[in-house]
Parts: sequence; structure tokens; C-alpha cells
Amino acid sequence: MKKIGIYFRMCCCSLLALAAVSGVACAQNTSQPEVGGGKTLPKVYMFKEINAGNLVKIYKALGREATGKVAVKLSTGEPGGHNFLQPALIKDLVQEVSGTIVECNTAYAGKRAKTEDSRKAAEDHGFTAIAPVDIMDAEGESALPVKGGKHLTEDYVGSHFLNYDFTVVLSHFKGHAMGGFGGAIKNISIGIASANGKAWIHSAGKTKDPNTMWDNLPEQDDFLESMAEAAKAVVDHCGERILYINPLVELKA
Repeated sequence: MKKIGIYFRMCCCSLLALAAVSGVACAQNTSQPEVGGGKTLPKVYMFKEINAGNLVKIYKALGREATGKVAVKLSTGEPGGHNFLQPALIKDLVQEVSGTIVECNTAYAGKRAKTEDSRKAAEDHGFTAIAPVDIMDAEGESALPVKGGKHLTEDYVGSHFLNYDFTVVLSHFKGHAMGGFGGAIKNISIGIASANGKAWIHSAGKTKDPNTMWDNLPEQDDFLESMAEAAKAVVDHCGERILYINPLVELKA
């Protein structure tokens, strides 16, 4: 993951995990020390006890009100699985921002490759009971430009993503077969990408066809850099209209 850290600067959640911190949220703060090019470091807020009330408190501490139509990006989890943020934990925060939980279909064959199956998974895991759920590529995809990309010139996201004014990113953490570590970067790159966009990232820009994706896998570093480039496209699109809250719960290898 070192190259992702160099290639795309985001909140360094892995260090916080090593420090045995249970939760972290990140926001830009102009009072922070400057780094190269006059840019400022993100200000990081932490708490040790993870519960629904503290998620709301840490959101308010950021001083970044989520306004307009708010997308809450999280993983709704694989059918039958348990490695996702539980609805009871995030309900108060999602409703505090009047958010819509957003996801996209997967690029691999399974029980979330079709919109109706993705909706069913979200329902079975309790997410539709706490907020509206939008499978963003149900009606196609839109292209976001990748500025200065090494592998990608465009990032293909679910078309509904452009309907939102603000994005709240809720990420949990787990081992990932290709990425090595799944967190906020994966959540906004592969997670917001359409099924075709996921194939585009996994193949480092070789194919948008999920059926040929596995025959066009690149070198590992090329995939990691492509994932970072796609995340950068989302961040560039959102500007200041995005924030990250990362509960370190149920860590899985």
C-alpha cells in the first residue's frame, strides 16, 4: 500500500489502527501545518468507544455540515456475510444528515452483480429499514475525469452519483485479496465505480467488460495505482463536499 500513500494522500487510517484507536474522522482544516505547495494536512479526530452516539458527535466535531442531497457511501456487505457496519451503529448518523445509502453493482459473478440482487442484499442486512438505498449504476454510468493519471484517464461511476450534493464516506476495514487492505480509498474508488468501472480499475484501464476483467489483470502496483487514481477522481469531483468517518470495528484479516 506504500505506493497508494505516495500516489494519493488521504487520512492515514492504518497508523491509527496500529495506535489502537477505535475510530477516526478526517476533514480539511486550514489551521493545520502547511505541507508542500501550500497545502494543509487534514485534521484528524479520534474516539475510543464506538457507538451510535459517538458517530454523530464526531461528525459534528468536524464542523463540515453535509448539506443538500447527501450520499452515504458504505459497503452493504455480501449476502450471508457479517463484515459490514451494522445498521444499528450507523442509523443515527445517516438520519442526522438525511442521507441516502449508496452502492453499486459488483463486477464479479455473485449475488450483488444485478441491481435487484444488490437491493435484496441491502434489505436483508437491514439497511433499507434505516434509510433509502440507491444502487447508483441501476441506470448506467457517468465518467469522471482523472487528472494526471498514470493508467486511467476516466473513472466510471454509477450515474446516480452525480445527483448528490455531498458525500459522507463510512468505511470499515478488512483484508482484501487484491488491494491488501480495504478502507476509505477502496470505498470511494471501487465502491462508487459502476460494474463496468470496477472492471476498468481492476484491469488498470484495459477493459470495461466484467466478463473479460480476469483475463486482463495488470501488475499489482498498476492495480493499486489505478484504484488511487479512481479515488482521486471522486475527490476532485466532490471538492470540499466530502468527509470521511472510519469506525475500526470487527477488523478482519
